[in-house]
Amino acid sequence: MALPPPDPQFVLRGTSAAVHTLHFSCGGPDPDVPVLFSGSESGFIHVWNLKTRRVDTALDGHGRKSVCCVETMGGKNKLLSQGRDQRICLWDLAEGRTAVTDSVFTEHVGFCRCSLLNVAQGRWLMAMAARSLEEVQILELPSKTSVCTLKPEVGAKLGMPMCLKLWQLNSGSQPVLLAGYEDGSVILWNVSMGRALSQLDCHQEPVMSLDFDSEKAKGISGSSEKVLSIWSLNEQQNLQVYKTHELVNAGISDITIRPDKKILATAGWDHRIRIFGWKKLKPLAVLDYHTATVHCVSFSDHRNPCERLLAAGSKDHRISVWSIYTQT
Repeated sequence: MALPPPDPQFVLRGTSAAVHTLHFSCGGPDPDVPVLFSGSESGFIHVWNLKTRRVDTALDGHGRKSVCCVETMGGKNKLLSQGRDQRICLWDLAEGRTAVTDSVFTEHVGFCRCSLLNVAQGRWLMAMAARSLEEVQILELPSKTSVCTLKPEVGAKLGMPMCLKLWQLNSGSQPVLLAGYEDGSVILWNVSMGRALSQLDCHQEPVMSLDFDSEKAKGISGSSEKVLSIWSLNEQQNLQVYKTHELVNAGISDITIRPDKKILATAGWDHRIRIFGWKKLKPLAVLDYHTATVHCVSFSDHRNPCERLLAAGSKDHRISVWSIYTQT
């Protein structure tokens, strides 16, 4: 008989608003204080101390407009956040600082989260939806130099970019971008050449979230419909649908593959978090705690596998934190 799904290990309350994004920082030079960053609809970024399970700091840099993305840039003191105020902010939190050190104006009004890729010591690429409807802009940080603008072919009718994932096979290889669009398609872009390598029609509805496993050259995407689409990338750089998985209820807000590539989690409009084995997409658990849409899921980056956590943020103002399948 299958084991019943676990209860959350603990629940974080106190954002007083819907939680839209989560990001862990639990490895690094100061592993004694594992941290979880959350971005909320009220425009605040909360820095949660996972030892005390309380907020250490609340950052206010987005004019009370919803925060849709938070990422660290090489350690928990360097932070990037993106808000619906059309700004991407860079923070330096060392020595208790709480001020924005730099920002980029995005001119994009949608919900598309930016994507970061560390390309060298202290150098990052950032992909973000551009001002023109279908375009994606790539910048280098911290210099804010424009690398390229990725424009679909004339008449492509892709709609807005909805989700982005920058990656590279290894540190010396060319960076590439996977972008999911409003028309349900996923496109693989060569960033250096600024051109599309492959396009795949994955969904009937807008692609809400995607993640990619560069080791297995395999990705997964979800939309507002009932289907998860799993696709692969062959050596000719062509995307192909590998298989699909029918869900019980429609609507996926977020998908993330755990860093060890063993399992993945989805955030559902049906208030549930679903866990799958990544190898065969075998359903492993349905985590039923929240009372409203789950907006985001994130796995921790603890070095020790048995300490690894999964966090989920919801419209119900709560963040549930789970310890699941850590021994696999």
